[in-house]
Amino acid sequence: MNELDPIAVFRTEAAEQLELIEAGLLDLMRDLSDRAQIDTVFRGLHTLKGSGSMFGFDQLAAFTHHCETAFDRVRKGEAPATKELVGAVLDAQGHMQALLENPNGDHETMSSVLLEKLRQAVGAAGSHAATAAPASVQPVAAAAVSAGSAKTWQLKFSLPANSMVNGTNPLGLLDELRELGECRIEADTDPIPLLADLEPRDLHIGWTVHLTTEKPRSDIEDVFIFVMDDMVMELQELQTPTEPVPAPVAAKLEQPIDDEPSKAVAQPIDTSKAQPADAKSQKQVDNVRVPALRLDEMMDRVGELVIAQSRLSQMANSAADLGLRSVSEEIERLAGELRDTMMVLRMMPVASLFSRFRRLVHDLARETGKDIELVTEGEGTEVDKTVIDRLADPLVHLVRNSIDHGLESPDDRVAAGKPVTGRVFLSAHQTGSEVVISIKDDGRGIDRQRVRAKAEANGLIQPGAQLTDKELLQLIFQPGFSTAEKVTNLSGRGVGMDVVKKTIETLRGAIDITSEFGKGSEIALRIPLTLAIIDGLLVRVGNGRYVIPLTAVEECLELSVEQDLRSRGRSFISLRDDLVPFLRLRELFRTGTEPDPYQKVVVISTGSERVGLVVDQIIGDHQTVIKSMSKLHDHVSTFSGATILGDGNVALILDVVHLIAAGQYQEAQLRAAG
Repeated sequence: MNELDPIAVFRTEAAEQLELIEAGLLDLMRDLSDRAQIDTVFRGLHTLKGSGSMFGFDQLAAFTHHCETAFDRVRKGEAPATKELVGAVLDAQGHMQALLENPNGDHETMSSVLLEKLRQAVGAAGSHAATAAPASVQPVAAAAVSAGSAKTWQLKFSLPANSMVNGTNPLGLLDELRELGECRIEADTDPIPLLADLEPRDLHIGWTVHLTTEKPRSDIEDVFIFVMDDMVMELQELQTPTEPVPAPVAAKLEQPIDDEPSKAVAQPIDTSKAQPADAKSQKQVDNVRVPALRLDEMMDRVGELVIAQSRLSQMANSAADLGLRSVSEEIERLAGELRDTMMVLRMMPVASLFSRFRRLVHDLARETGKDIELVTEGEGTEVDKTVIDRLADPLVHLVRNSIDHGLESPDDRVAAGKPVTGRVFLSAHQTGSEVVISIKDDGRGIDRQRVRAKAEANGLIQPGAQLTDKELLQLIFQPGFSTAEKVTNLSGRGVGMDVVKKTIETLRGAIDITSEFGKGSEIALRIPLTLAIIDGLLVRVGNGRYVIPLTAVEECLELSVEQDLRSRGRSFISLRDDLVPFLRLRELFRTGTEPDPYQKVVVISTGSERVGLVVDQIIGDHQTVIKSMSKLHDHVSTFSGATILGDGNVALILDVVHLIAAGQYQEAQLRAAG
């Protein structure tokens, strides 16, 4: 078994902490009085600093310490939470990512710039706690506390046996207590078992600490903020002089020394009823990190199993052995359940994708000087992880274009009678085996005249050419096309939208664009939920076999010879008083064979359109493991992939959207020629 690289595990967990910190800062930017988000950001910074120091990321730990100190002051009410401070820490969060990715690089210049910005944001006259204090120096927060307000506390605590295995360093906790003031630490060795019963990886020692400090009780509790749920701790205030506690006296301080218990004993913290370590460990086992590559390998194995099961089913159906059929049906059921389970393992909510754009919108708003609000809906919609990973870059292009091209400046919005704050909407919802991701804005919309003029100037269309509104808007996705008046950091170079379209097409998806001039635009991406396995309808056309995605199939009809002859020249079939156009796949694929006397029509739906596909035979449903086409077939857009049948032959998977487009183009050519 391969051992996990602890540095790789730390990088993964640190990246998650940075995402949580970023999310907390962005939420705090909207409501600076949100105490919960202030605490969330502080805990994230505190964890990142401690973990970074433990794993040797010293630059990261030292830099994060300053941000943590600044937020500690905010948390204690010693400094206000301002947009400048949150913005400074947000910039620092990006630098922390660089320190994580390249811990040994030269980051001194950038660190200095960001720390100076942080110091100015904190803004406390004469206080350099947020930028200048090294980890060993106490923040200036206690400067306002009078020297005579020091208190002595008695602290007894013990950690779970598996603490060190889980990464908790008790010596680090004791060092943090020493930083709070004068203290004496005694180890409780009574729980240590006999040598024969000793488990060397377990922690058996407890501690008693007498601490004299000017810090409040909350600072002592904060030392244990991340282990509080699992430990046993008692904290009592003792009335004692501010001098260090002498050893002989400290040994007798088992009970508070005061005639007034209300002053002598503060409310003790007793976590003895906290969740046992074993139960905590059991909860941690519920979530297991698995590399994405292993999931991909498992998906490949499941795909091969489905193919083998299909072959077995075909053999069993042609045999007279009832026992073989029974086993085949059982394996088919188990393979189907395994396939469904595997699909669920690969599914992720689009919230993980949408959350990336909060920071992007924040940065672009600051760069463009526009007031922008990002609104998200349907974050719980789940999509295959591979699809989410490949959608990230296209969505970045679309969001940037919505902000740069779509949203007007604040002055223009006021002049148009719109709110100063422009809105960008990101939404997702599932329809059948597809997920629709929409990017919408309430900006100026698309000027059709400018699009046409630019397309004519670039030679994409002939002057005066007749185009539908849909065809005109699709010109935006042509390579090199841009209506920007000048080149900016965001757009104007004519690259991006064509790449978006290519990426979506490689995902077997499609792009729909709608726009109303003066009111905004919407781009909808229709993407399959998964790229690995689909349910399909296996059909025969001539000597070839093809798979139609089952989610696109509405119904199947017979096409008699008489109906076929009557429909010649118009390619329509009457379906419950509706005329449905159809394509003869035999002619489209040019099979060169005579049609069967009783052909079938498979009626499919592509959203707003219903089209019939004329085939020679419907073989039946088929669990299809998708295999990618070779590079030599990239130009063949009517097929989205191939699959291996039970008898070892190959069947092509139809891309119904591109297939209909190809059929319509062929029909138009025939009409023009006729």
